[in-house]
Amino acid sequence: MKRLLKGRLGFIFLFAMLTLILSGCGEPFLSTLQPAGEVARTQYDLMLLSVVIMVGVIIVVTAIFLIVLFKFRRKDESIPKQVEGSHKLEIIWTVIPILLLLVLAVPTVKATFDLADVSPMEETNEEGKTDVMTVNVRANLYWWEFEYPNEEIITSQELVVPTDERVYFNLIASDVKHSFWIPAVGGKMDTNTDNVNKFWLSFDGDKANELEDNIFYGKCAELCGPSHALMDFKVRAIPRDQFDQWVGNMQSVTEPVAAESATAQQGQEIFNNSCIGCHAVTPANTTPEAARMAPNLTNFGDREHIIGYLENNEENIKKWLNDPESLKPGNKMTDTYGDLSDEEIDALTQYLTGLKVQD
Repeated sequence: MKRLLKGRLGFIFLFAMLTLILSGCGEPFLSTLQPAGEVARTQYDLMLLSVVIMVGVIIVVTAIFLIVLFKFRRKDESIPKQVEGSHKLEIIWTVIPILLLLVLAVPTVKATFDLADVSPMEETNEEGKTDVMTVNVRANLYWWEFEYPNEEIITSQELVVPTDERVYFNLIASDVKHSFWIPAVGGKMDTNTDNVNKFWLSFDGDKANELEDNIFYGKCAELCGPSHALMDFKVRAIPRDQFDQWVGNMQSVTEPVAAESATAQQGQEIFNNSCIGCHAVTPANTTPEAARMAPNLTNFGDREHIIGYLENNEENIKKWLNDPESLKPGNKMTDTYGDLSDEEIDALTQYLTGLKVQD
């Protein structure tokens, strides 16, 4: 019995120490404990409220336990006065939990309804567009597409949003259930194949400015296949004037960016003979959703990362083009791309890195 008790205490101690150590982990671009938006702060405050209530209950119960343990411990063989049927005690231990539940439930229910209010994105103006910032998110195995219906542009893998205003999202999936999650900015929501989920987030400009290149990290939070853990995306949160400039740059691309060098021109020819069947290199949203088989590459050269999690550089692009299955198992490109020579990979890499819209 002593050995079993010692083993359990050791496990509890080890678990407590690991919890303490892991509580210090996390980066501001990926931590729910460093909220960077209105939704995240609301959820964080609710979490703190629940923790305070639970810790308070533990303290009170522990104090009562210790008082009873030491003050009323048995000192002789006499039987203490028996107390039963006390209406006062029954009222106390019934009313207190009810009050605690109300303290927790009222702000939780209010926040739930506030965060679920997407009525502004349901209202359209004379042009048939909304007056609020709206993004259509489409999840695929294993990449993300972002469509801006008001701006009439499409991009992928890197979501660009204005700071300090609400951004409304329509969420849907093309194949299996996924889940859209930007940990530092707000809770996750599923993307389904048979219905559209809607919610909104806001991105704190001051918090975004503290990050490298104003980049938050997003993830898929629903197990969706062998590369679920690699189904990441990045969120670049920038001031409204910079966002409008980015939109203007994207809208100005009406034709694929022309390759400049001879090697890049060779890469563009390779791209047009094979890759163009799945990848688009213009941001117009006229392409039917069913025909968007792979990420839009209009501003590929401007992105901080490729395939969701690798730094955007020539070495990683070549690794991806040479063997996509090794970097993202189960991806759709593995079954569709042809074997490329080293020379063709070099040319295609140079063409892809030249796909830029930034001034």
